[in-house]
Amino acid sequence: MSAFSMHRASCSRPGFSQHVPVQKGVSSVGRPLSVTPPSRHILVDHHVGFPSFAATRRMGPLRAGGYMEGERLVQDDVSSMRRKAEQNVQQLLQSLDSRSAAAKSGAGGAGPEGSISSAMKAKLANAVRAMQQGLVERDTEVRLLLLAAMSGEHILLIGPPGTAKSEIGRRMNKLISGTFFERLLTRFSVPEELFGPLSMRALEEDRYVRQTRGYLPEAEVAFIDEIFKANSAILNTLLTIINERQFDNGSAREPVPLLTVVGASNELPESEELDALYDRFLVRRQVHQVSAAGVAQMLQYYSENASVTSGGNGTGTQQEQGSMATMAPGMQLGREDIRACKAQALARVRVPATVIQLITDLRTYLQEKVEPPVYISDRRLVKAIQLLQVAAYCNGRDTVTEYDALLLQHVLWQRPEQADKIADWVVSQLSVDDGLKQVQYLLSGLFSRACRSLGNPDKVNELQDEVNSLRGVLVEKYMQVADNLEGGFPVVLDNLWLGEEESNAIATSLQPKLTRTRAAVVTVLHDVGVLEMALQSGSDPVTLANLMPRHWADFIRNSDINDVRPIGTRPTK
Repeated sequence: MSAFSMHRASCSRPGFSQHVPVQKGVSSVGRPLSVTPPSRHILVDHHVGFPSFAATRRMGPLRAGGYMEGERLVQDDVSSMRRKAEQNVQQLLQSLDSRSAAAKSGAGGAGPEGSISSAMKAKLANAVRAMQQGLVERDTEVRLLLLAAMSGEHILLIGPPGTAKSEIGRRMNKLISGTFFERLLTRFSVPEELFGPLSMRALEEDRYVRQTRGYLPEAEVAFIDEIFKANSAILNTLLTIINERQFDNGSAREPVPLLTVVGASNELPESEELDALYDRFLVRRQVHQVSAAGVAQMLQYYSENASVTSGGNGTGTQQEQGSMATMAPGMQLGREDIRACKAQALARVRVPATVIQLITDLRTYLQEKVEPPVYISDRRLVKAIQLLQVAAYCNGRDTVTEYDALLLQHVLWQRPEQADKIADWVVSQLSVDDGLKQVQYLLSGLFSRACRSLGNPDKVNELQDEVNSLRGVLVEKYMQVADNLEGGFPVVLDNLWLGEEESNAIATSLQPKLTRTRAAVVTVLHDVGVLEMALQSGSDPVTLANLMPRHWADFIRNSDINDVRPIGTRPTK
């Protein structure tokens, strides 16, 4: 179909008609062509051949000399359609707001089918509270360790001595009543310190077997301090245990019950031979001393709790055990809960294409825009996706959201200072709504097709179906934004894996941006309602151009010059 093109022909005397070929954007005298929507022009699609009924209604007054009457009829149609579209949009928004309020009032029950049970969520919340008892400014570290364990992964804590790194690992073990292994490595550490001594009796039988009871191969939770001081004699066996959960004992490869390893170090690895070990720790966190604001809280707590054994940040072991003892039967997280979590999450939680694209763009940003470039192995990317699935599953959802990607600031960095860059980039992407931009682009395309299709009932019906689908996309987007704004950002503030301070900061930064997004969604919904009304009413291009002048202007500017047809305007005598 050809594009509609129109211009007002200048004439030197009454009754003179003129047909001048019009180039896109340029008048016949070389001045820029105005794209102001037409009101008193008769516009006919030369490919269709006949004006619509609405256009014919206005041609009578034009022929009779009622030029102003034709203008009035056009404006009446435009005003009437805009009022109806506005009423429809307001009714739709009221319905959506009511639905959102009803959903919030009914919240607190079981999640969607396939999501984690409310009992399991309660266990996780209890575990976080118990592990935090008596610790100051270690909220994020506790949550990340628990998430790493639920994901079947390991966590690396980098920071100075005396910052409760080992205490967090011990608390994880006490939580599940498991077997715990702890060791401080030096450059002179030997394999026997981690994997157990050789069996003398086995040597007499010409077998090279270790006695592993009480050592790393039989531990469920392990804390290895100064882990990057591991030498080559230790490294290969350690990698096999950490990554594959297998231990080569003599000629046999035995499974190990390991749930998670807490690695600690005062510094980053310097040798390339340690890169493989470094990459095995999916979750990474830099641990700082308690801030000046938190020191008073820490000292006050331990001065008032003389029975609490204190060390580092404060190791409230007795308080913590008391906290776990008060849990209701069946509400304490167990080792079997941890072992089963990852498999269930991978089977039930969907990762949408938007999240995949977000992570792909993040990797590109880190490798091409950050200096020095941040290398991310393929294994780390795959495991990062799986960790997000576990995170969503433990939050009671069956779909990963873009907000879960906030956790990647603890996963993808190579140096601690890169974590803030990752967090800032993810937050910036959450506030840039590419989905809404795409909807606006689709709406412009539908408007252009409508201009070319008026007068063809089959194509108009097809366009109406597409407009309805577009409205459905906008409704879903509006509900998503409204749930976050009116519900207090539950996807952020109620996230098990984001600390209170961190989640509040994110919600505060996103609120004004999402408010603007909601206003933009309402604007596009109104445009969609106007276009839908015009198609249902069989409007002609004159009315359509006056209804949606901005889209008309874009349509005129972007029309192909080969589609332009000369259409004359005959002034009335």
